[in-house]
Amino acid sequence: MEKKQDMLPKGVLHAMLGGKKFSLQRYEPGGDVGYFVQHYWVVRWDLRGQAPYSQTVLAHPNVNLVFEKGATGIFGVALSTSSHLLAGQGHVFGVKFKPGGFYPFWQKPVSQLYGTVTTLEEVFQVETAPLEAEMLAMPEDAQMVRRIEAFLGERLPERDPNVKRVSELVGLIQADRTVLKVEDASRLSGMSIRTMQRLFDRYVGVGPKSVIQRYRLHEAAQMIDQGAVSDWLDLSIALGYYDHSHFIRDFRAIVGVSPQEYRQTQTL
Repeated sequence: MEKKQDMLPKGVLHAMLGGKKFSLQRYEPGGDVGYFVQHYWVVRWDLRGQAPYSQTVLAHPNVNLVFEKGATGIFGVALSTSSHLLAGQGHVFGVKFKPGGFYPFWQKPVSQLYGTVTTLEEVFQVETAPLEAEMLAMPEDAQMVRRIEAFLGERLPERDPNVKRVSELVGLIQADRTVLKVEDASRLSGMSIRTMQRLFDRYVGVGPKSVIQRYRLHEAAQMIDQGAVSDWLDLSIALGYYDHSHFIRDFRAIVGVSPQEYRQTQTL
């Protein structure tokens, strides 16, 4: 079982503080499951004797199957940010599907899951409660990984070439900071804007514009967390916002506060 680096990834807001409250481990999928799944993840915390901690996450464009006591489900791409209250001691196990990787299981436009949660019964025709109890009773990460890998392996759909196509394009958008507009992604992919929008609606769940915006704001939040921002105008230009006020509006609309307020909160 190959383990990914355990530093908190982009999208975990105020990551330096969060890293003191919980741990996040990620594991590579094996075999044929890896065509559909990006990685497995396990969050563990022990806040006994401490105040509860609320962690906010700026969603990636991925569907997640999450095992959490009393809250297990399949989570579509979140509308913007989502907050998770950690109290006492506990853990959560998740399957992060590749962008496009959940569609072959679902066989419906993934945009129908945008901002929603659906059940294992709906997708896999299995009862949620027994599998949730079984998964969360396992003391070791490796046990949970093996169990869910067997579960998915028994239910693998046929490979859909659009999964690879979409996943690679989303990866390029994430990695290439020169992709600032949908037109840039269109040139990168060789697809027309309309074709790409239809493909993202069906396979990803949000449009290419939203994917680009999320990844650029991931970068902005990470740079603020690391104390690497000295000039807001320079940051907005680096992220493709030629209008500084537009960057502030987008940041506030998605994250919930202005960049300046976010930085002040980081130092509290």
